[in-house]
Amino acid sequence: MIDLKNVSVSFRLPNGRHRTVLEDVSFHLDRSEMAYLVGPTGSGKSTILRLLYMDLFPDSGVAKIGSYRSDLIDEDDIPYLRRSIGVVFQDFQLLPDRSAYENVAFALYATGESQSAVRSKVLKSLARVGLSHKRDSYPHELSGGEQQRVVIARAIANDPWVLLADEPTGNLDPVVADEIQDLLVGLHKQGMTLLTATHDYRLVKSYPAQTYALMNGQVVQIDPDTL
Repeated sequence: MIDLKNVSVSFRLPNGRHRTVLEDVSFHLDRSEMAYLVGPTGSGKSTILRLLYMDLFPDSGVAKIGSYRSDLIDEDDIPYLRRSIGVVFQDFQLLPDRSAYENVAFALYATGESQSAVRSKVLKSLARVGLSHKRDSYPHELSGGEQQRVVIARAIANDPWVLLADEPTGNLDPVVADEIQDLLVGLHKQGMTLLTATHDYRLVKSYPAQTYALMNGQVVQIDPDTL
């Protein structure tokens, strides 16, 4: 359900030269599986996730997610792709002037959902992340862990088949990071495909799954115990 075939990506630098981030990369993840992408900052972890939600397109090769292909997708279909998947960001990207409920509801209204359908989905997703009692709280009234739970609630509001998590615990202390990882793994156990980009090797070892390392523009499967 997630597949990169011979994908290469490079970025143009201010001096006019190009920096290759991914070079002829192939990577596959089946539906309902859980996997990590590990590697240092700048190694290409976020680039792979951007390829999958098609915020970025490869210089060569093909990125596939579900029934969507980077070489065939129409620009008008990209919003439909993104409604079928969930994305969790490290920096939360919550609207500061809206409550937890309103932050989750915002994207649903943009899809044309009715008010009653939006309410049902928002309350369900907030309950799944344990934040029903905080639905009227604003981001500044929430802890970092609670803000990340709102982000996850927003990501799962449309009941996506896959969750792409980009450094979801990067701004959290270890205890809260464990709580968030428990939540993500719990969603995976309910059937959701989970692909997490992280440099938190402690979490990878504590919650083992397929692990892929990005090294010198390549993706290599590794034993997480070697981290």
